[in-house]
Amino acid sequence: MRDESLMLPPELVEAHAIGFDYRDGDGVDFEPYDSFLTVGETVHWWRAWTGNKTQDAPGFRVFGQDGTGGLAAFWLIRRGEPLRQQPVVFLGSEGEISVVACDLAAYLWLLAQGFGPYEASTYPQHEHDPQPVDRLLQIAQRYAPSAQQTPADIVGAARAEFPEFVALIDSASR
Repeated sequence: MRDESLMLPPELVEAHAIGFDYRDGDGVDFEPYDSFLTVGETVHWWRAWTGNKTQDAPGFRVFGQDGTGGLAAFWLIRRGEPLRQQPVVFLGSEGEISVVACDLAAYLWLLAQGFGPYEASTYPQHEHDPQPVDRLLQIAQRYAPSAQQTPADIVGAARAEFPEFVALIDSASR
């Protein structure tokens, strides 16, 4: 029997099942998980990532990684709001720290337009060639028709809403 607390939202499962084409560095560098990391796994990662062996992870639900081990997660910052309303963040293995989408709906539109969490975290200096994916566009249109925005607007809105995120993460390190 599967632990329901580790189950991803159905629209995220459906989008991630499409897969991501790395295209030798020109595509999306993302490896989604089948379920969220456990709390213990998240705390272990957080302590290793920050170098702070006593601190617990500040409300992350990790759901995937890029090829170097940077993690994508929901950041549970909006008290009382469901998971789908929480922002999506990326914490890279090379120090990339970014809120990439304000919520799951915006994240689905990022994916549909050829951006993974890593690529969105490096926006606008991303070094890939974003290409929309028809099947992901269909998923975004089905689950989040009123949330359609450009990647620039999605990332810009996320960074504007949570300008303290980088400083918060930096303060937890070492």
